[in-house]
Amino acid sequence: MPGQLMLLDSPALWYRAFHGVPDSVRSPQGEPVNAIRGFLDIVARVVRDTRPSRLVATVDLDWRPAFRVAAVASYKLHRTLEGGGEAEPEALGPQVEVLLRVLAALGIPVAGAQGYEADDVIGTLATRETGAVDIVTGDRDLLQLVRDDGPVRVLYAVEKMKPYDEGAVAAKHGIPGTHYAEFAVLRGDPSDGLPGVKGVGEKTAAALVSRFGTVEAIVAALDTGSDDGFPAGARAKLEAARDYLAVAPAVTKVVCDLPLPDYDDALARVPLSPAALLELSDRWGLESSLERLLQAVETALSD
Repeated sequence: MPGQLMLLDSPALWYRAFHGVPDSVRSPQGEPVNAIRGFLDIVARVVRDTRPSRLVATVDLDWRPAFRVAAVASYKLHRTLEGGGEAEPEALGPQVEVLLRVLAALGIPVAGAQGYEADDVIGTLATRETGAVDIVTGDRDLLQLVRDDGPVRVLYAVEKMKPYDEGAVAAKHGIPGTHYAEFAVLRGDPSDGLPGVKGVGEKTAAALVSRFGTVEAIVAALDTGSDDGFPAGARAKLEAARDYLAVAPAVTKVVCDLPLPDYDDALARVPLSPAALLELSDRWGLESSLERLLQAVETALSD
C-alpha cells in the first residue's frame, strides 16, 4: 500500500550504504562516494516501489543522548572514542556532509532535534501523522512504531525492505505487534550496548511481553509475590534485574512528542536548486544515482 509520508532513518541508511557499496565507487577526483550513491539508490528504490507523496530525511543531532546514557551507562558505549565522540569510518563523515548538501539541493527536508536521535524525530513525526506512514530504516528498534490504524509500517532495509506492520512483528517475534520496545528491554540489544535481563532470551522475553504487555506490568507482577504468568525460572532472573528494569525503558522507547516544526515535505518533480544539484552531481560523479532518484519521484507523482 502506498505511503502518504515516507520517513528516512538517514544515519542507518548511510551506514548501510557505506558498508554495502564497495569503496571503489569514487568521485571523478578519486574520493569515495559509496555512502552517497548507495543512500540515493536506496531512496530511489523505495520511492519508486511505494510511491509516497511526501518525504523527510531524519538525522541524529545527538547520537548518544544524555538521558539514555543516564538510564543505562553502557548505551552505545562500545561505539565511543576517547573523549566521547562517535567512532565512525574516516571516509564516512565527508560523504555525509556532501549528502546533506545534495538533499538540500533536491528540496528534501532534513529533520533533527537537539539532544535527540533520528529515532525520536521519526517517532514524533509518525505519531502526529494522521495518514499512512512508511519508515525506512535498518534499525529494528523502530519496529515499536508500527500500528495498523495509521497505518504506520517499517520498511526494514536489512531484509530487502520487507514491510513490517503489527502482524509481521507478531509473526517474527511472537509478541503483540506494537510491543517491540518492551521485548528489547528484556532480551537486550548488543548493537546498542543494552544488556537485557541476564538469562532471559528471545523466547522468554516474548512470553513475558505476551503475558504482561509492559515492563511496568512485569514489575507490578513481581511485587505481588506470585509466580503466576512467569515462565519457569524467569521470576528470579527478573527480581535480580529490578534496578535495570526501572530505567531501561527510557533507552528503548522512542520519544514521540518532540516540539518539531512543520516541514515542507511534499515531493516535487523539480529540484529546489537545480544549479547547485548539477554542480554537486558533476563534482562528485552522482549523475546516475540522481537520475534514478529523480525518475523515481516522477513515477511516484504520476499516479
